[in-house]
Amino acid sequence: MTKGPISQFITHNYRHFNAAALVDAAKGYEAHIDKGGKMMITLGGAMSTAELGISLAEMIRRDKVQIITCTGANLEEDIMNLVAHSHYKRVPNYRDFTPQDEWNLLQSHMNRVTDTCIPEEEAFRRLQQHIFKIWKDADSKGERYLPYEFMYKLLRSGELEQYYEIDPKNSWMLAACEKNIPIIVPGWEDSTMGNIFTSYCIKGELKPSTVKGGIETMIFLTEWYRANSGGPGVGFFQIGGGISGDFPICVVPMMYQDLEWEETPCWAYFCQISDSTTSYGSYSGAVPNEKITWGKLLPDTPSFIVESDATIVAPLIFAYVLGQ
Repeated sequence: MTKGPISQFITHNYRHFNAAALVDAAKGYEAHIDKGGKMMITLGGAMSTAELGISLAEMIRRDKVQIITCTGANLEEDIMNLVAHSHYKRVPNYRDFTPQDEWNLLQSHMNRVTDTCIPEEEAFRRLQQHIFKIWKDADSKGERYLPYEFMYKLLRSGELEQYYEIDPKNSWMLAACEKNIPIIVPGWEDSTMGNIFTSYCIKGELKPSTVKGGIETMIFLTEWYRANSGGPGVGFFQIGGGISGDFPICVVPMMYQDLEWEETPCWAYFCQISDSTTSYGSYSGAVPNEKITWGKLLPDTPSFIVESDATIVAPLIFAYVLGQ
């Protein structure tokens, strides 16, 4: 495949240091997919609010991603951007804000993520009124689902289409829903929708068991990995640190150490994009070699770390893999 201008630019100019690591990681990703391997992408931080969907959605549509792990925030914030984009407020001078400036944003029902403020009414509450009906319906029937399955039900209901404010092709959640790819969401309670669901449980309107929790999520991932890790295996592309990376990578040592499924293959590719300083005792700053001692990677696993801003690096890697 002839590469487009973005790919040609990075391969010509990005020759050293983190720039070279970016190119190496992109070539490794492409090689893994080309030989029939599958890929998990993990989303930490606020990548949905950073509108990673513009490039990630196309990766999903082009079958360059087979499973996603993300925080509860990333699961919901892509949909929030889909239905409330025009109501977001950008504050490029956020570094100059005083505590009073921040308080004023709160009073205006705007919640800041770096230079972007998410509108409470048009984003959080708009989702809340529709997802509650889906939670309640499942709760009354005694049905139980994983967090992403509820979000897929919401998208497939068509209830949100009246609010769409961006081109739907730029929503990674819509793309994932159309492909019906699984989304692992560890610690879903640590999200706006998770907090809202908790409030309904405290008020006695919903049962906590209606949304499946962490152990069932790990069981689901175990079943998926066992069914999909044959042949060229599954790669692991980690954006940011935190639970979205920590939780799923552990499925491999759990399977062959604790379940004693000794034939379980390790992850077949690994890349982490993180601006976390490489350090001792910081999991998000741990280099890939450390994962070998935990039984997650092999000594010869193609492994890369790009110590840079994921909002810059990830779209460039995706562009290379897509041939742009």
